[in-house]
Amino acid sequence: MKVKMKTVKKVTSSVLSFTLILAVVLMAVTVISVKASGGEPEIFGYQIKTVLSGSMEPEFQTGSVIAVIPDGDMTRFVEGDVITFMEEDRLVTHRVVDVVESGDNVMYETKGDNNNAPDRDLVLSDNVVAEYTGFTIPYVGYIASFAQSQLGGALMLILPGLLLMGYAGYAIWQGVSQLESNNKKKEEKTEKAETPA
Repeated sequence: MKVKMKTVKKVTSSVLSFTLILAVVLMAVTVISVKASGGEPEIFGYQIKTVLSGSMEPEFQTGSVIAVIPDGDMTRFVEGDVITFMEEDRLVTHRVVDVVESGDNVMYETKGDNNNAPDRDLVLSDNVVAEYTGFTIPYVGYIASFAQSQLGGALMLILPGLLLMGYAGYAIWQGVSQLESNNKKKEEKTEKAETPA
């Protein structure tokens, strides 16, 4: 029974250590990539965008992050494609519901899946910046937005490090306690062996 408990403790300790180290590394990578890219991290050519509204639900939820591809011919899109485009001073990701060609210009009529009507203005292909890839992770956008703030960036780097140091201190304390316990047991055995019958 003692052997099984020791094995369980060792496995738990290893898993916890690995998880904390992984958390520190992931938080550092997230914060650094968000800061370095000015809020738009890029991984293997894919840009990561945070969803700020529910206009495309259920395709993706508010607070999700989505991956978009920023390259290519922006006149290639057809009805049903989901595109990211500039609208005044903000980025919007909506679905193409119609393609309008006017001379050399290609324009898209777009609509959020959760909206009742198409967007008011047509989107000129020159204003399209990326295509949605279909990859989304719910709620991670809240973390990315938090990481962009000064306080969030600092906390996301410091907090996992403090947890890791705290756990390391606890592991050292446990190790020292175990050594002391083993030494006491050895001393007791030695005393018993030396005591005449």
